[in-house]
Amino acid sequence: MGTSTLVAETAQFTVRTISVSEMHNNVYLITSRGTGRQVLIDAADDVEAIGRLRRESAEDTQQSVQLEWILTTHQHWDHVRALRAVAEDSGARIAAGADDADAIAEAESVTMDRHLIHGERISSGDLTLDCVHLRGHTPGSIAYVLTEGLERPLIFSGDALFPGGVGNTWGDPERFAQLLGDVTERLFGVYDDATVLPGHGAGTTLEAERGQLPAWKARGW
Repeated sequence: MGTSTLVAETAQFTVRTISVSEMHNNVYLITSRGTGRQVLIDAADDVEAIGRLRRESAEDTQQSVQLEWILTTHQHWDHVRALRAVAEDSGARIAAGADDADAIAEAESVTMDRHLIHGERISSGDLTLDCVHLRGHTPGSIAYVLTEGLERPLIFSGDALFPGGVGNTWGDPERFAQLLGDVTERLFGVYDDATVLPGHGAGTTLEAERGQLPAWKARGW
């Protein structure tokens, strides 16, 4: 059985991840060192693995850990299969992009505590994440950005941005143009550089990908 990986660490917080399911989804857990409050991004699958992630995070703080928010990047089934079980076990509140939230709530039989829109912020104690709406992969895809105390912000991009390109838009030119436009304007246009932590596979940085934007536009995917 796999263990979690520490992908970011500051004096204020840690970020751990674990890969779950046959889709190799990344589940991320942010822990405040000072308060023990936590935010989990994408309760994708495998309740046991997520439980292990939560237990291992206890070593990152001297406080008692408490999962306060489960944030979902988008409505696709492979990102929400453990959502209900983890929420019921932890008592955490649930949030997702406004245009995906109702579909998630219906599919997973959960109550959505917040419907997030572009430019909102969501906080848990001293942890605050910016919500960036990236349309195209799904109508309500949201990237969550952690900036405080960081020279290079952390972007939890879901399936909207990966190393080498944007997320799948299934050959639809309008959806591709929307997603590439949002990623270009709302991520590359706002942050000089940032670490990108996607919903599957390895991460990247905006700096590493920035020069490829014209090539992505030209190829159409």
